Amino acid sequence: MRAAFRGARRVLSESVGRETVRERMDRLVADAPAAYDLDGWTDLYGNDDGIIGELERRTAGALGTEAAAFFPTGTMAQQVALRCWAGRTGNATVAGHPLSHMEVHERDAWAVVSGLRMVHPTSAPRPPTAAEIYDLPEPFGALALELPLRDAGFVLPTWDELTATVEAARDREAVVHFDGARLWECGPHFGRTLPEIAALADSVYVSYYKSLGGISGAALAGTEEFIEEARAWRHRYGGQLFQQWPAALAALAGLDRELPRLPEYVAHAKAVARALDEGLAEAGVPWFRVHPGVPHTHQFQVWLPHPPELLNEAVVRQAEETGTALFGNWYEPGPVGPPGVALTEIMVGASALAWTDDTIRSAAREFVDFVNGLRRVG
Repeated sequence: MRAAFRGARRVLSESVGRETVRERMDRLVADAPAAYDLDGWTDLYGNDDGIIGELERRTAGALGTEAAAFFPTGTMAQQVALRCWAGRTGNATVAGHPLSHMEVHERDAWAVVSGLRMVHPTSAPRPPTAAEIYDLPEPFGALALELPLRDAGFVLPTWDELTATVEAARDREAVVHFDGARLWECGPHFGRTLPEIAALADSVYVSYYKSLGGISGAALAGTEEFIEEARAWRHRYGGQLFQQWPAALAALAGLDRELPRLPEYVAHAKAVARALDEGLAEAGVPWFRVHPGVPHTHQFQVWLPHPPELLNEAVVRQAEETGTALFGNWYEPGPVGPPGVALTEIMVGASALAWTDDTIRSAAREFVDFVNGLRRVG
């Protein structure tokens, strides 16, 4: 699939990496002079006066928080945040969603490594409501909200729903942590700025490679006092790396280049989703789903009633034979969907902006032709 995408002339979703190491290094070198003074010293152990310190200040400024700390991974950043809150509140119970990244993608690190316990206000494929927070039958020290909730379809609550849920947590004497790996693109849906969104929470985690196109890395943002404690735990968890400046440099470039463009991507994602829905319907697909029908961010899901192996073969053949890469990798939905279907995630970025409604509809019909051809052969 990587080879097919690399040879494609048009790529809709940027979810499949198609750069060589040399190309990624060349892109970093090209972006670097505008992102940071390259005559400065290389950063060792994240000095405040180096590139890590600059990234932390830029991140805090973008989110409107007092401070931010760089972490090598979001998994580490969130464990540190919730562990700090458990110590401060005296309660190691976290209210979270069973579809959250912490539950699905981190091998229960929050429990095994950090000794926390998770309770679920809801199992519905959406963020919890204020009523569900009030109805939790036991106390909890922190409420962790993933914004957007990726495995439910990158879905968000409304602004009023979010503020009500946060208020409910406060009424339950709990702190609020935002799992905001993709918080950067939530502003258009809420109709609010990043500082207004982040101000609702006691701590916020953001990613530098999701949405911003960085190499790796994350940040934890909050008050000066909280971030000072988080830095101590970062060291204990092994996050005080000798040199992380390449990741920080790529993150600074992403803040400059991608952050201002995210509202444009979010707006275009709505047109892409609508055109895909129309194209699949025109192709006569008996059942499919574009979810959400109107995306909340610049990412959304597409579901089709075929095994992922068949759909992935169709992806490769369409890219190789027509030069068009409409979809990325398809996979089984696991606990969030019925058997016999597959889903893929669409991420609308710079490469998708040139795709018109007609182009998308035509490519969708063409993709279905490849699927039907493979089914006949099979």
